[in-house]
Amino acid sequence: MYYQAISFNYKNCSLENREILGFGSNEDKRDFLEKLVNFDFIHEAFIVSTCNRIEIITANKNNFATYHTILGTMSERSGINFHQLKEMMKSYDDKDAVRHVFSVISSLDSLVVGESQITGQVKEAFKFSYENKTAGKKLNRLVSYGVKCAAQIRKDTQISANPISIASVAVSQASEVLDDTIAGMTAVVVGTGEMGILATKHLIRIGCDVVLLSRDIEKAKKIASEISENIKVAQIEQLEKYMNRYRLLFTATASPSTVITKEMVSECDFQRLWFDMAIPRDIEDIIDDRITIYRIDDLQNISNSNHALREEQALVATELVEKYEEDFFKWLQALSIEPVIKGLREQAKEAICSELKRAISKGFVSGAEEENMKKMATQMFNKFLHNSTQNMRQSIKDKDGASLIEAIQNIFEINTDNIDAKQYKNEHHTKGYES
Repeated sequence: MYYQAISFNYKNCSLENREILGFGSNEDKRDFLEKLVNFDFIHEAFIVSTCNRIEIITANKNNFATYHTILGTMSERSGINFHQLKEMMKSYDDKDAVRHVFSVISSLDSLVVGESQITGQVKEAFKFSYENKTAGKKLNRLVSYGVKCAAQIRKDTQISANPISIASVAVSQASEVLDDTIAGMTAVVVGTGEMGILATKHLIRIGCDVVLLSRDIEKAKKIASEISENIKVAQIEQLEKYMNRYRLLFTATASPSTVITKEMVSECDFQRLWFDMAIPRDIEDIIDDRITIYRIDDLQNISNSNHALREEQALVATELVEKYEEDFFKWLQALSIEPVIKGLREQAKEAICSELKRAISKGFVSGAEEENMKKMATQMFNKFLHNSTQNMRQSIKDKDGASLIEAIQNIFEINTDNIDAKQYKNEHHTKGYES
């Protein structure tokens, strides 16, 4: 069994292409995942689809076939040809895949290093696949260990001190452009999802008033009551009025199409700063000398230049990711070898019992000697297998250890699919790796 991660992210895939490749609905995700796991070489799969990345993570038995299947299916779905997709993605296999997933969960691969939302987004993405039966214990182990890694990084570094997000970077940029004049201004926030709420909180913190627009007016009122009395709530149908009245606009809706078009823009005698934090984009391309539009990718350089401490702490965090990746494979390999060894012992036990019964029935052995003969035969087999099992536990550390386990399983016809690996999770330190 192998792990693979196919990544389309802000580093190598443009905003326009991420809009095309992104999964806008649960039905879209479910359909894609079901297509993948219908191939017999893909055991499990889940998708992380956010404004900054699309990650397709699989547990499979053939990385080469899985890679081509994913790109082929993505090409068919998006209309982007296979070779173009290769140019805008990065593929990670096995240890590299585990390290990449751990880095994503720990926010080391985020546009804003140290942002806190990604861990929850990955957990939710896995949960969706698990509930739809396209992911199970193989990927659960990976995600669970990655979450442990992220928690350790938060504990041991300052990377998440004063947690930041795309929303906070956007507000920070607005504050830098407008300097001291931003306090007391009114900002329009469109959307009451996580990003809209964060933008609202940051704007209130720096002294702005906020007009919060939403399709769900009751939800918007609840949010306003929990944050500040300086928030006015309005229906999204009033967007055109408010966007042309105030200088600051922050959008973060889940709309599949733009909510602000050229036709909605009125002439104004003041400069406007608009921040589009949504994928797909909320704001249509608008050419107007008095409107500056910042999109998600525009915030990357701002983030990188303003958070030197996080970059320094990221080096420490990267070392932790490498340690967790190594520990994960030790644990995973131990989980895979111990059930095989147990399977060998069970086969020997069955053979001993079967042959003893045959010997007794033929009169070769007295029934009174059955227990003593069984103990002797079991001890003989355990002695015979001792060095072999130690060698198996040792060799699993090698590069080809997984293939060795698979070969032993095939030779002895040992099926470990239904074995609960949790019973072995505390055994590998003595049995496999520190003996």
